[in-house]
Parts: sequence; C-alpha cells; structure tokens
Amino acid sequence: MALSPRGTLSVETLDRSDSDLLDQEPWQATCEIRLPGRGPLATFSLCTCPFSRRGLHVVVPVLEPDTEHSMDVILVGSSELSAPASPRPCRDLLAYEVKVNQRDIEDMCICCGSFQVHTQHPLFEGGMCAPCKDKFLDCLFLYDDDGYQSYCSICCAGETLLICENPDCTRCYCFECVDTLVGPGTSGKVQAMSNWVCFLCLPFPRSGLLHRRRKWRGWLKAFCDRESENPLETYKTVPVWKREPVRVLSLFGNIRRELVSLGFLESGSAPGGLKHLKHLDDVTDVVRRDVEGWGPFDLVYGSTPALGHACDHPPAWYLFQFHRVLQYARPRPGSQQPFFWMFVDNLVLSQDDQTVATRFLEADPVTIQDVCGRAVQNAVHVWSNIPAVRSRHSAPASREELTLLAQDRQRTKPPAQGPAKLVKNCFLPLREYFKYFSTGLTSSL
Repeated sequence: MALSPRGTLSVETLDRSDSDLLDQEPWQATCEIRLPGRGPLATFSLCTCPFSRRGLHVVVPVLEPDTEHSMDVILVGSSELSAPASPRPCRDLLAYEVKVNQRDIEDMCICCGSFQVHTQHPLFEGGMCAPCKDKFLDCLFLYDDDGYQSYCSICCAGETLLICENPDCTRCYCFECVDTLVGPGTSGKVQAMSNWVCFLCLPFPRSGLLHRRRKWRGWLKAFCDRESENPLETYKTVPVWKREPVRVLSLFGNIRRELVSLGFLESGSAPGGLKHLKHLDDVTDVVRRDVEGWGPFDLVYGSTPALGHACDHPPAWYLFQFHRVLQYARPRPGSQQPFFWMFVDNLVLSQDDQTVATRFLEADPVTIQDVCGRAVQNAVHVWSNIPAVRSRHSAPASREELTLLAQDRQRTKPPAQGPAKLVKNCFLPLREYFKYFSTGLTSSL
C-alpha cells in the first residue's frame, strides 16, 4: 500500500498465474484509515473474487491533496488476514503515549520505552523493564577517572553525556534521555548554558515528563536491596550538607596516597588528613578496646602483601586478622552509619584460602586486572561491600594464567602499578556518602 504523489491511496494487485486462487473461498475485510490522535478518515473494503484471476479488488476513496500522509491502517473483521504486528515500543513514542493516549508514565520504561514494566525507576517517576533494571544496577555507581559517573543517571547508557556543574554533584545525563523526557532540543540548550544544574539538584522537581521522586535516596536504597542479587546491604546515600570526612583504618597496606588523590583526605601533611587515617602493619596485639578507642571508622581496608615483597606471615594470616579487626570496627547493630570495607588478595591466597575468605566475609570475590594489549600485567582478587565493585570485575583470566602471573611476579620486581592503585577507582562511589576535598579530578569536589 502506498501514497501517490498527489495523495491518492493505491493498492497493488496480486497477479497469480496459477489456478490456486480459483479454488479458495472468497473473503472480505473492512479497513479504516486513521490519523494519529483523530477519528477515522475513511472506511473501505478489501475482497477476493473466486472468478477473477487478478485475485484482489479494492474500493478506495481518494484523499484530499492537503491531507497528511502519515496514517494507520487497521483491518477489521477478517478471519483470513492477520493484523500486522504492533510496532516495538520506543523512546520516541513515550511523550505521545503519556500526553495523547493518557498512559501513566509508571506503566512505561522511561529508559527504553518498553511497556513490559518490571519495577519502578528509583530516581524519577516512571517504570523500568527487567533488562534496563539490570543495566542500572550494574552501572549506576561506576565512575570515570575524571570523578564523574560513567553513565546516564536515568538509563545508565548514552554515548554523549551532559555533566552537572554543581560542584557537589557528579551525575551525568545522556542527550537522548534529556530530549525525550524533558523536551526536543533541550540537550542543545543545556550545552549552551554556562552553568547547568541537573535534575536531581534543581530546587523544583519537574522538568517536562521528568519528575524527581520525593525522598529518592530512600527509593534508591530500597531498589538496590530489593532488586540486587548481592546479599550485602546498600546504604542510603547522604545529602551533601550532612557528609563528613571519611575515617579510615588501613591494615597491612597504606592507601593514604590513593585517598588523597581522590579527594577523600586533604593533601600534604595536614593534621586533618592524619587524623582521619589509621595505618597498622601488625595487628597481632590489637584488641577490641584499641579499635574502639581509635574509631569510629567508616572504611576498613586490608590486603595481603604485594607479589615480590617479603611476607612475614602465611598469606591466610592476613585474611584472618583482617576479619577479626573488621568485627571490632563494625558499627553497633541498628546503626544507620554507612560502613564499608575492602580486602585485596595480591594473588598469594590459595584456592582453599579464597573459599574461606568468601565464607568469612560473606561476599564473592571479583578479579580486577591491569591489561596491556592482550597481556595481563597485574591482577588482584577483591572482596568488598562498596557499591559497583562487582561491576568493575574484569573478564577473568584463566586460573592457570593467574598462577603463571603470580610466579612471574615473585621472580621479578613488583609492577609499577601497585595493588592499591588497581583498586583506586573502586573507592569513587564513596563520594555519595562522605565529604571530599578539592582535587585535580573535579572542581572543588
């Protein structure tokens, strides 16, 4: 079916050289021509005649030349012809469905436009399908080296991102989400602005179809606890005016340099930086009273010695001591204080030791690798409850490859990129919970 240049609707006839059509029963169908958002423009009939070798006769009215050519053709009452498949929902129809068809935006996935809603979006009013939910959980807390989130805060995708210029915000939004949900051309207007503040920072909650949820931080926590396969608790993010500097207990490896570079500790030898970091190489004689006296702590970090360094104890000793001190540092039951921990194995734990670590720490390990080309330069196993650490999981090298890497590291000098530097970006999600100071990554973050 096509439109002629002058607007006359025409239907191509079906030539059949065989006699099959003569033996078929006649059928008839009624069609309506509709314009989106209007009533029917015309009704016509389709029929076949068993005595005609042309097979299809159509009675069609001629449309006015100035009539729009965009239309829907609907077959009614045909038992022989099936109606064409409905077009797959897409983001372009989202505004039309909400404004014209009066569809509730909670019944549509605002990330892709699907009608197969699995849950509700935690940050903005609207639904979310199962694939978009999984992508959201994997990517929401991922950050780039510049200190901003890696993906759009709405759909957790997007190729070109708009960055919020509020110095206390690190969120980004893709062009497609902004243009679809706020209004066509909005992304271009945002680009032209000298200082743009995002939809979670604005004082008013609604921008076009994009409506910030009330108490969205509580929504986000409930969403992660309900939908995530990770059994570890997700802590509620902290408003910027309530954030305090992070207090760190670092065991067997000093991560001060990494935390300073990320802005969690003040640079130089400022007393505040030393005040908020406690580093211990040996915890043999440390008891609960000591830890409680040094604390409270917000982050406990521990690691096995790096490959190529002298090891004063069996590798498993570091795991057991970390677990013991971790229990001393935990907040009291019922506390709402966000509390994070990380244990890093520099490929020195045996397979049995790794199994024990998973049981004791109640978390599965992830493998983070330093890859140059196709060669693995360094790798670590990480257990942690910091959000999105699992999303940084590299496609793991085989166990044999990691074993050979460990043996090679024991014979050569330690790699230039140390273990703490490998996991450095895993700490970036903590910006949602703790105060951070000015660094070269972001302006006054």
